Amino acid sequence: MGTTTATYTAKLTDGPLQGKTITTTFLESGDPQPRIEIPSDSGKRYLYARGSGMEFESSDFPGRPTAVEYRYLEVLLS
Repeated sequence: MGTTTATYTAKLTDGPLQGKTITTTFLESGDPQPRIEIPSDSGKRYLYARGSGMEFESSDFPGRPTAVEYRYLEVLLS
């Protein structure tokens, strides 16, 4: 990846944040994050795991997805 920070869209496909999208960064290896934690205003954190769905629309990085599907796992209480 070098010094460039590349991002992609995480599409939340179910759970309490179903239908929402967020922007997140790739791992140092260039892979999408396997899990993401999304904080809420109430102190809860929603845990989502990477699903199988990916979209590829970038001509700059054709091997990297521009959007990745994430599935709800659980809520984490602080």
